[in-house]
Amino acid sequence: MIIYPNAKINIGLNIVNKRKDGYHNISSLFYPLMDTFDILEILPSNSFSFSTSGIQIPGNKNICLEAYRILKSDFNIPEVKIHLHKMIPIGAGLGGGSSDGASTLKVLSDMFDLKLTIKELEEYALKLGSDCPFFIENTPKYVEGVGDKMISSVLDLSDYDIKLVSPNLHLSTADAYADISINKKNSNLLQLIRRPIEEWKGTIVNDFENNVFINNPDLRLVKEKLYEVGAIYASMTGSGSTFYGIFKR
Repeated sequence: MIIYPNAKINIGLNIVNKRKDGYHNISSLFYPLMDTFDILEILPSNSFSFSTSGIQIPGNKNICLEAYRILKSDFNIPEVKIHLHKMIPIGAGLGGGSSDGASTLKVLSDMFDLKLTIKELEEYALKLGSDCPFFIENTPKYVEGVGDKMISSVLDLSDYDIKLVSPNLHLSTADAYADISINKKNSNLLQLIRRPIEEWKGTIVNDFENNVFINNPDLRLVKEKLYEVGAIYASMTGSGSTFYGIFKR
């Protein structure tokens, strides 16, 4: 089976508070980008294997492997051959790894008829990472908590063009959270997103941007350039380093 795990962007990303477990509660609107994707192939096999191509993935661990092992431990599913062709930039705030992991769960559930519900898949996905549950249904969601609280959104950007600018710069999510300042002001993000897109500039913000701009001044120019060439709204997605602009067609 071949599927195409897609990216996402964050429309607004507010850090609400730090939890006792060390994680942070957030509020954000996750929006899927179906035309930015990896390629994932999973086939039944007599012996397990995992391989990758495309963008080099750092480290020895991979979220697709972890997804397989989680289901293997609970359902003793057969061996498979997994190949991931990586095209979504890594460390860019686009959720590519999270999408790969969630997609692996969905494929394995279908392939071996595990009859897992959406809720059950989301619970498994949360074990992989905080952004993973979003990619189970893969529709616009207002997200709170650590990614475990999601409300469906009717936001539809299909009449607009979304352009990505991905600098060749890997930003660590862990480092970004370590340096973040808590946004104590309630931004009412859910209400702001319901306003016309023309009103988003200056009101919907990504709390990671300030520190990113301090440490990487050139990235501020990326956002400014998107506005210069006509974006209605521009922002960094996730903890960076990718920026997107929303343009009228």
